[in-house]
Amino acid sequence: MNNNLVEMKNIKKNFGKVQALRGVDFNIGRREIVGLLGDNGAGKSTLIKILVGYEKADEGEIYFEGKKVFFNSPKEAREMGIETVYQDLALVNLLPIWRNFFLGRELVKGAFLSIDEMKKITYEYLKEIGIFIRSPEETVFFLSGGERQAIAIARAMYFGAKLLILDEPTAALSVGETKKVLEHVMRVKEKGVSVIFITHNIYHVYEVADRLVILEKGVKVGDFKKEDVTPQEIMGMIARAAGVIV
Repeated sequence: MNNNLVEMKNIKKNFGKVQALRGVDFNIGRREIVGLLGDNGAGKSTLIKILVGYEKADEGEIYFEGKKVFFNSPKEAREMGIETVYQDLALVNLLPIWRNFFLGRELVKGAFLSIDEMKKITYEYLKEIGIFIRSPEETVFFLSGGERQAIAIARAMYFGAKLLILDEPTAALSVGETKKVLEHVMRVKEKGVSVIFITHNIYHVYEVADRLVILEKGVKVGDFKKEDVTPQEIMGMIARAAGVIV
């Protein structure tokens, strides 16, 4: 029985004369955390944009839960349970936490917003998964980078994510905040969600990943179970693939 949640087969994408992806195969199992690694220009972002319908592949096939899919937009992917948390988090700084939590998916009763209900759900759900906030009315602007990541991850989980894609989630965080975000990632897996963790920092993703996939110049150059490879070996592969002498 195929236990993959996502299968991408022979994905090719050109931007003019630039070959961004050259026949990449990529899969992620159910309840699996996969670290997607590679230097700048490796093809990581392009592969994910194709998966969520932001870009269209020139060739290749995508299967989700065993069915062939073709997403025309990120909205269609989201409706199927694929949520992406980008570096900018898609949070609005000047809005309170509860408004950000339900942004674009507000609860309404008749012609009015169910404000009290949304505040209550925001506070209780965040608390349930180990995220403690002072008040759902607090403005996002005053939150730390780690707190913002946590809220974006929690929002995706609340709305039924089956696959969570994290784009450089620890890039600008302190050591302490990074640890907390990694704990949230593990909690996501415990709740049955699969995770694609895109990063430049092998040491961050290595802590939580089940498998590590390396792209370079549009080609998959490595696909390893974590227990079969060390962080130093991964770094060496990335450097050699990028043409850096090590």
